[in-house]
Amino acid sequence: MAKLGQRYWLPVLLAFTGVSASSNAPRATWPNGPFVTSGRWIQDAAGTTVTYVGVNWPGSLDTMIPEGLQYQSIETIVSRIKSLGMNAIRLTYATEMIDEYYDNGKTDVTIQKALTDGLDQESGTAVYNKIIANNPSFNTETTRLQVYDAIATECAKQEIYVHLDNHVSKAGWCCSPLDGNAWWGDQYFNTANWTRGLSFMATHGKSWSNLMSMSLRNELRTPLSNITFASENYNWENWYTYVKQGSDAIHSANADVLIFLSGLDSDQDLSPVVNGTALTPGSATFNEDDFSGYANKLVLELHAYDNIFGPGPSDCNTVNDELSTDGFNALTSDAKNEFPVVLTEFGLVQNGSSAQDPYINCVLDYISTKNAGWMIWQIGGSYYIREGTQDYDESWGLLTHNWSDWRSTDFVNSSLTPAVTKTTTINPDSISSAGTPDKTSGGPKIAIPLHAAILVIGLGIMFY
Repeated sequence: MAKLGQRYWLPVLLAFTGVSASSNAPRATWPNGPFVTSGRWIQDAAGTTVTYVGVNWPGSLDTMIPEGLQYQSIETIVSRIKSLGMNAIRLTYATEMIDEYYDNGKTDVTIQKALTDGLDQESGTAVYNKIIANNPSFNTETTRLQVYDAIATECAKQEIYVHLDNHVSKAGWCCSPLDGNAWWGDQYFNTANWTRGLSFMATHGKSWSNLMSMSLRNELRTPLSNITFASENYNWENWYTYVKQGSDAIHSANADVLIFLSGLDSDQDLSPVVNGTALTPGSATFNEDDFSGYANKLVLELHAYDNIFGPGPSDCNTVNDELSTDGFNALTSDAKNEFPVVLTEFGLVQNGSSAQDPYINCVLDYISTKNAGWMIWQIGGSYYIREGTQDYDESWGLLTHNWSDWRSTDFVNSSLTPAVTKTTTINPDSISSAGTPDKTSGGPKIAIPLHAAILVIGLGIMFY
């Protein structure tokens, strides 16, 4: 009889207590920041694991206005992103936007002027009129920074995190080793302006409840416009010097945000950081003590573009080994320096065969199995202007030219959306000695109060 009582009543009591505990436990208000890192995981203020799954939204080209607003409203674009189950955007900006702010007496440029300057008077005016028709809260006084504000606000409404990316110094298309934006000290890459820009955007973004992280710089690469300069300056030792300066600039301005560190070779190599080897030509190694007071704010970011000049590798073992060597082995407890790693750029031409692309499917399977964050390049189907061509079509964009529908519905439904779900569902095999996260990324924790646990145990003993 005691066994019978235990068999039938104890599960009921446990279930009842669990429900009561869950309903009584306060739910944190989204986004529940600031975020921190713990080993290989990003965690919110309650210690719940958060994994970024999102998309790039460029704002760093010639006009320095986030793209696509002449075709769709901000609300519509954000809703499209949300419909994929994504929880983050990588919003890019150019240091030049902040330079112009200071050159203009600490006044930002209006979007109307930015468009006529970046396009021409007639075309810029036409695009401006379309933007304010789609986004009626904008007017002749609206500035570029206010567009960023509006995007952050709408993303917050739809519970999407914002990650700010310093994409280039001089606004324009990225990333050529000859464009003057490649490395600190390159033609347009002024280090003092760069740190000022990081500090400015970190401060400006304090008013955004959902600004959770910022990058230091997109795709650092060999500055081939000056071979002598490149041979003397492009190295890991200098990388470390500037990374510490940039990290200090962001953290001093906004201590809440995570700071993403990108590597060399167009952000396809962070191996010395992960492996703890010498930052050559010097002998020093990466040391979290050099980031005093905020070592738990550092995240690594990598890019994967083995398919940019043609088909990428089709063998998943090859792809996996390369990603691990580049820096994703930082997710393992075997790494000398364990970090969260986010793949902040990868992508492919969106067409009828996208869903069958073996390389991208290998990449998506790898990062989702590892529960590593990722942000695909990119959401939009066109640019206001790119490399001198107005209304430039973006064949890698998830959306069509007019941002109205998916270019490849098959890829979105068969590859992308399942990867979103898989990435944010914690895989037990991906758990390292850093600790055990919640089963689902961003889900509420359920804790049974001590008195309830004692009651259940006591009743269990009584019925035994």
